[in-house]
Amino acid sequence: MAIAVRGEESVGEGGVWASGARPHEDLCTRTSWADARTALAHINKGRATGSRAALWVRTKLQQQLLQLGVFCQRHAGKVLFVALLVLATFCVGLKSATLLTDVQKLWVEEGGRLEQELAYVEKSLGEGAGTTKQILIQTPRDQGANVLHPRALLAHTAVLLAATQVKIDMFDISWSLRDLCFAPNFPDFDNHLIEQIFEKITPCTIITPLDCFWEGSKLLGPDFPVTIPVLRSGVKWTGLNPQNILDKMREFEGYDNAFPFSSFADFMKRAGITTAYQEKPCLDPSDPLCPETAPNKHSRQAPDVGAELTGGCYGFAGKYMHWPEDLIVGATTTNKTGHIVRAEALQSMVQLMGSKNLYEYWQDDYRVHHVDWSQEKATLLLEAWQNKFTEAVLTETQRLHNETRPYRLLPFSSAALDHLLRDFSEVPASRVALGYVFMLVYACVSLARLSDSVRSSAGLGLAGVLLVAVTVAAGLGFCALLGLPFNASTTQVLPFLALGLGVDDMFLLAHTFTETADNNLIPYQERVGEVVKRAGVSVVLTSVCNACALFAGALVPVPALRTFCLQAALLVLVNLVSALTVFPAVMSLDLRRRQAQRSDIFCCLHGGGHSDQVIPLQQHQAAAEEGRSRVRHSRQPPPTADRTRKATVTRALPPPGGGTVTHVVPPVAPRECWGAPPDPHAPSAPSLESIATAASTRDLVGGRKKCSGLSRAWTSAVKFWSGWSVGNLAGTVYGPALTHGAVKAAAVVGLIVSVAAAAWGVSRVEDGLDLTDIVPRHTPEYAFLSAQQRYFGFYNMFAVTQGNLEYPSKQPLLHHYYEAFTRVSHIIKNDDGGLPEFWLSLFRDWLIGLQAAFDRDWRDGCITQETWYKNASDDGVLAYKLLVQTGHVDNPIDLSLVNQIRLVDSKGIINPKAFYNYLTAWVSNDALAYSASQADLRPEPRQWTHDRFDSDLKIPKSSPLVYTQLPFYLHQLADTDSITAMIQEVRAICRKFEELGLPNFPTGVPFTFWEQYIKLRFYLVLALLAVLTALFLVLAVVLMNLWAAALVVLLLATLVLQLFGVLGVLGVKLSAVPAVLLIVSVGVGVEFCVHVTVGFLTAVGGRDRRVILALQHMAAPVLHGAASTFLASVMLLFSEFEFIRRYFFYVLLALTVLGVLDGLVFLPVLLSLVGPPAEVVPRNHPDRLPTPSPPPSPQQAHAHSHSGSSRRSGGRSGPGGRSSRRSGGGGGSTLYPRLHGSNLSLTTITEEPSSSTRSSQSLRSSHEIVVEPQVVVETTTSPGSSNPGEMHHDHHVTTKVTATAKVKVELHTPLPGAVEPTYRSSSNSGGGSGTRRSSRRSSSSSGCGVVGSSSASASLNCSSSSSGGAGTSFSSSSSKGSSDMDDESVSK
Repeated sequence: MAIAVRGEESVGEGGVWASGARPHEDLCTRTSWADARTALAHINKGRATGSRAALWVRTKLQQQLLQLGVFCQRHAGKVLFVALLVLATFCVGLKSATLLTDVQKLWVEEGGRLEQELAYVEKSLGEGAGTTKQILIQTPRDQGANVLHPRALLAHTAVLLAATQVKIDMFDISWSLRDLCFAPNFPDFDNHLIEQIFEKITPCTIITPLDCFWEGSKLLGPDFPVTIPVLRSGVKWTGLNPQNILDKMREFEGYDNAFPFSSFADFMKRAGITTAYQEKPCLDPSDPLCPETAPNKHSRQAPDVGAELTGGCYGFAGKYMHWPEDLIVGATTTNKTGHIVRAEALQSMVQLMGSKNLYEYWQDDYRVHHVDWSQEKATLLLEAWQNKFTEAVLTETQRLHNETRPYRLLPFSSAALDHLLRDFSEVPASRVALGYVFMLVYACVSLARLSDSVRSSAGLGLAGVLLVAVTVAAGLGFCALLGLPFNASTTQVLPFLALGLGVDDMFLLAHTFTETADNNLIPYQERVGEVVKRAGVSVVLTSVCNACALFAGALVPVPALRTFCLQAALLVLVNLVSALTVFPAVMSLDLRRRQAQRSDIFCCLHGGGHSDQVIPLQQHQAAAEEGRSRVRHSRQPPPTADRTRKATVTRALPPPGGGTVTHVVPPVAPRECWGAPPDPHAPSAPSLESIATAASTRDLVGGRKKCSGLSRAWTSAVKFWSGWSVGNLAGTVYGPALTHGAVKAAAVVGLIVSVAAAAWGVSRVEDGLDLTDIVPRHTPEYAFLSAQQRYFGFYNMFAVTQGNLEYPSKQPLLHHYYEAFTRVSHIIKNDDGGLPEFWLSLFRDWLIGLQAAFDRDWRDGCITQETWYKNASDDGVLAYKLLVQTGHVDNPIDLSLVNQIRLVDSKGIINPKAFYNYLTAWVSNDALAYSASQADLRPEPRQWTHDRFDSDLKIPKSSPLVYTQLPFYLHQLADTDSITAMIQEVRAICRKFEELGLPNFPTGVPFTFWEQYIKLRFYLVLALLAVLTALFLVLAVVLMNLWAAALVVLLLATLVLQLFGVLGVLGVKLSAVPAVLLIVSVGVGVEFCVHVTVGFLTAVGGRDRRVILALQHMAAPVLHGAASTFLASVMLLFSEFEFIRRYFFYVLLALTVLGVLDGLVFLPVLLSLVGPPAEVVPRNHPDRLPTPSPPPSPQQAHAHSHSGSSRRSGGRSGPGGRSSRRSGGGGGSTLYPRLHGSNLSLTTITEEPSSSTRSSQSLRSSHEIVVEPQVVVETTTSPGSSNPGEMHHDHHVTTKVTATAKVKVELHTPLPGAVEPTYRSSSNSGGGSGTRRSSRRSSSSSGCGVVGSSSASASLNCSSSSSGGAGTSFSSSSSKGSSDMDDESVSK
């Protein structure tokens, strides 16, 4: 059997009226979605009203997309070759990718004040300047236990001592802590022996609670005991008493002329160097090395650890080495007097030089002359030693298991954090591969058809996911070529997020392809173009919205997140290009496979295939016209997408004709666009669709081999699975239920409740980002960061003063500036409530001491205006040299100034004129004070060593300062709120003094990483407003509907609010990462909202009906998109980083759930209540547009346009090509029946075959059941003629409209069956009045008729209204239509 539909094919016009067939259902119920030009034509003809602007925009977009799809289908191989070549080229760009792990460069606000300040610091000090720290924290294993007892501190001592003694071998050199640590500077001496002694005995700076006890001296070394000539050998800090050594040196005459005792004594006094550790209590008084001077040596009593730690500890130079209590002891409990009685943590810090300082320190040393010494090598050296330090702590803790068992000793270093961030930034290849495999499986399963391997699309889904994978790799390579650095968010999250967003578009295109691929109403060469035309608008719209959201996310001025947003936006755009160019080429290949009846995935196999003989339901031209006895097979068109098997019954015909006839029992027909909803109480009638959608006689009679029970069960399961459809459920169950009044009310209440709950959740969201979130659990680094966050809220900061300041004359302003920080509550004060000394006050105090020595020597006559004598003190001589400095380069010395000026006046102001001369002397001769001040003056002051025997009075003048820093210690900063409050307080002080003419700014870890939270919410609101505005403009322009754009934007804002509230419920703190995810959620939410909104706008009917149609059509793509996003993000759950799970997976999961809830529940309800009007509204029917009139067939193109189909069917054309057009429709389009009043519709027009032809067909004999419904409708244009069928060439043109519908059933081998109502087969070649009477009879009995006259004949099959059961009666009629006859006149 075949269904022939004839007419002229309109190539290049969208395939709507292909082969003259009646349009698909979407053309009447979703007109602007299927073809906006048709909808616009309806409005132009006055059949409908609507938005011309929206339809015009959609028409232009659809035309361009149609041309793109047709081009890709026509040149599929070329497109694939070029596309894969371009994608592969971009993938090569991954080789140039740079991985950025520097925390400061990742999280500091880009282009802001903080970045400029840090750039100024780096420019002034150089990269790698300063110090780096090795930290050791000790906590009890039992939470809440006290660590303030000697056993805990002794375990701390043993582990820290073993760790500080490690050595590494690099560059053929053995490096120890002494070679790498930061150590205080001592004054320079002319005596080389003295310098050697001080160099060897000067210890590293170690901040530790052990400095409160004698055991702290064990950490200072030196590794090799020092020998002091004549006095003592084997000197180590465990037995060193500096004051005692100095006194002995004074007693020895050999040191009188070699060592400046008085100057060094003053130096020791200023530095607080006295007896060092010799008078501090011993943790273990029984230790043989415990000095006799220890207060508990003889009593053998353990010291009161809490009392000793109260107020902090002091190093060997007590004035410059004071370790605050909050820095070394954590979680303390004090008594009424303020003494510590309990503590839960101890902390020690070993200070190392920065890479720049280390490079400069060893640059001129002979040990590195054989090495290409560089700062990079210094960095490698520091990292290697830090790693060895960490290993030593863990090893020693394990070795001393008995002593350390009650405690946890947790090491940490900056190198460990860098390694951690590098590991964090590496691409998780296994998880990425597993995630893509899961997506491949899902795509194959969701698009597969078990019952029909030909129409299955699993291979298409497989190719689509692989294409997305290649596109993501190419997009990342493109980003690398643009110079965008990769970071942890790029490698850990972006591959999965891009996969989810890319597969969403693939599923929408694949879903549309499955609906369109087998639609014979569309020309074969335009089917892929039709897919791109219909779904491409939504794909472009969602992709552009996603890109806008991501570009708006780049407004957050955090480099890591800005890079992430830019890369994600570029990936979305690259995927858009791939989806609209490469994937249509892939669909073209799959379409060819379907056309060739090949199996899905396994294309070498033919699809279907049963062993029993099946006669294809096709019609051959010769069989139709000549009545041959056997059915000749012609090329079979692809089966339709919604094929179903039909049941049949056979009954005997009454005499005299006899014989039997087969009756096809129709299923419940779907609602079609050209009919009203079917009446469930009306008697059912067979539909031509039930015949058209059958592929063979097996579908009609259901004949098959007997199968086993297992086979039948499998067949039933496959049939059930194949019949299940999300769209059907959405259209038949979910949509009607959702549009019920009670459900709407419940949904509105639910929406209000969700918004209220979200507002409550937002109020619980705190700012901040815990470092523990970016570290894997069950690692030493995680344990350390957890302990530090819990027990120590301690940080250091610097107040930096810049250039463009005359420091000599602005000294009072500098003092006021420093004293202003006393009001900051989080800055640690001295015991007297004041601040420690800073560089200018230390500089001043040094000069005051020199002035006092000069005054004594001047009073005693040891110094005169012209010279000094031998009995003058070293400090007095140095003061004399300073007093004669004028500060002028051309006249540097003026002896008359000796008794005219003072180094420091009565107001405490250093002589401004010679300020930089004095600065040179201070930095060189009071080095310990300068290094302890941490001033880092830039430019570095010049070096000048005082020698009392040097008669040259000139002291070089240092360059004007452009950079100084004032150190502060901060405490009680346990959360983001307290840190941001401190930052604002400090910033207020800086702004105040900047207005007074002092350029300054603060710097430090709190400012680097927490200052972003001060303006984070502002930037978040700004970005959200920008993205929502951008989306509103994009939607308003593309949809040309402000109402719809506002509704979508409102729901997207609700989605952001809901997700923000979920952050509060989950306990996720607001940082740059959640802020960007909130911005990205707008773009992702577009996937859930825009599809449904577009489906609602493009549907025809009332609000409820359009909601149902939108859900029926778009629910599947939306759910597929949600599932793909979930599958893409579920792999993040298996990350070893809590940061990825907590901040990405949970948030993306919540986003997916909320998106589905808003897009498929709340949005449809809102649309059904306050939705915008449809883009096109019919005038005469509320639920559909009238069927468009077919285009007239050009006279000259008639024979040519159908010669191909004639050749394909194997027939020969008769005179004028009319018989070839009539019978060449074996490969034509499927006829979609009409359900309103009749099962047929006069929408296609042709001539009726002659009675002799029908007679020959009726005489055909066969042993098979032959069911031959033929509906042929055609318009022909010819010169006017007075006689029908006669062609004359005169000046006027007549358009003839003829329609033929013939159903012929023959059974020459009777089949047993029940007797049912029969078809009445008749043929009538008539014309004239007899035909018109037949037409009237048919109209009166069946409720249908044809307006016409006797110039042409037509045969029409109408539904019977008899109550005898399901059946069909047949009658013939002829009609003549006018040249402008439309579907409405035909259907009346």
